[in-house]
Amino acid sequence: MTAALPIQLDRASPVPLYHQLAEQLTAAITGGTLRPGDPFENEIAMSDRLSLSRPTVRRAISELVNQGLLVRRRGIGTTVASQMVHRKAELTSLYEDLVREGRTPRTEVLSLNCEAQDDRAAGVLELPSGTPLVAVVRLRYAGDIPLAIMRNWLPPALDDLTIEQLTADGLYAVLRARGIRPTVARQRIGARNATAEERRTLHMSKAEPLVTMTRSAYAADGAPVEFGDHCYRADQYSVDVVVSDR
Repeated sequence: MTAALPIQLDRASPVPLYHQLAEQLTAAITGGTLRPGDPFENEIAMSDRLSLSRPTVRRAISELVNQGLLVRRRGIGTTVASQMVHRKAELTSLYEDLVREGRTPRTEVLSLNCEAQDDRAAGVLELPSGTPLVAVVRLRYAGDIPLAIMRNWLPPALDDLTIEQLTADGLYAVLRARGIRPTVARQRIGARNATAEERRTLHMSKAEPLVTMTRSAYAADGAPVEFGDHCYRADQYSVDVVVSDR
């Protein structure tokens, strides 16, 4: 059943009504009044109840959709989104981001191949084509939710990595324990449709997209450390970027 949230609007305030509404709706979600998966009051009902125009309510709801707090689905309506990972545009691992947000990361290593050949990854790692690389494919969970499929390629000197090490901690923590410190990276964020195998692995519907990220990471001396090609459930993942004119 859809709950009608208590909303207090100051119509004499210079703050736009849509913004007042959006802030109170956001507080209800982030404060736990509304939980992930809860149905959300529809636009018409909220407009009538609060004596607001539909464009005003629509703009407030759209702000929450754009922030990843609400999800609109055809045939279902608007619901509170599952808890997302808000990842800052900085050099951290997904494992570290989940811990920082108070969530419980868990890793399943799908494959570990110490003789993989991949020309794209070899080029990033500044190695000759055909060089045997260490290739790791991991499934990262946030609690019980499958969140991301992470494919990484590492230099052949790391061919003694074990599944146990990669299961117990994040990749960057494993590298730092060996004295390898990624300090700078080039990332590219995109989106695409999931393959049938990815949908099964991540428990996604056919209509849901993936967020993608490729990353080339380097040590302080410029030596390449790793190349990653990751995909994330779009309903569980976002990237926060701060921009400045200075």
